[in-house]
Amino acid sequence: MKIAVIGIGKTGSEVVKLLPKEQLSGAYDVDNPVTITELKKANAVISFVPGAAVAEVLPIVMAAGVPAVWGSTGFTWPKDLDEKLKEYKTKWVIAANFSLSMNLIRHWLAKLSQAKQLLDNPQFTIHETHHVQKKDTPSGTALSWQKWLNLDCNIESHREGDIKGIHELILKTPDETISLKHEVHNRALFAKGAIWAAKFLMNHDLADGLYDFSQLVDLSLMEES
Repeated sequence: MKIAVIGIGKTGSEVVKLLPKEQLSGAYDVDNPVTITELKKANAVISFVPGAAVAEVLPIVMAAGVPAVWGSTGFTWPKDLDEKLKEYKTKWVIAANFSLSMNLIRHWLAKLSQAKQLLDNPQFTIHETHHVQKKDTPSGTALSWQKWLNLDCNIESHREGDIKGIHELILKTPDETISLKHEVHNRALFAKGAIWAAKFLMNHDLADGLYDFSQLVDLSLMEES
């Protein structure tokens, strides 16, 4: 098993640290640009390039035809991406957050959305805080929480220091407050999830096309049940 890593910044560098040397096909950034030839030596690709760099790297990864895991945020993916991946006979996984525990929160948020039927005028707010260098606002994870909740919900964004990621849902009624909070202590959390996703792609006979990280987690849970 060989994995190529594109983008060795805050999170990509954690992927490189976690991969055994014999499993690292190569690590690429602006000083060591990735090529189709090099990617074809790998069994999978993990990319954490910034959103602004995705457009340049995307056609190279696609042409290589290697399964890929993308943790880039702040980029609008092409609407025909799934169709293109099928044409190139490959499969990609895209996620704003590669924390495996985030998929537990996905299910909890679906339950909390039932508050509309049970509680007196519940009001929902999502608070997200990240490091000052993060470009996209609100975060992709906060937008995912909003989607999973499937209710009208304001998002408040903050940028401070080198915070890895804090997301909190606050549910308020006239009589009570309920909160659900997720705080990242180490970016290795995302790196571990991305490596897990890459190995899942390599070890499972999935149809070509585009996948969300949550789909892989759900498939894994079905295997265990």
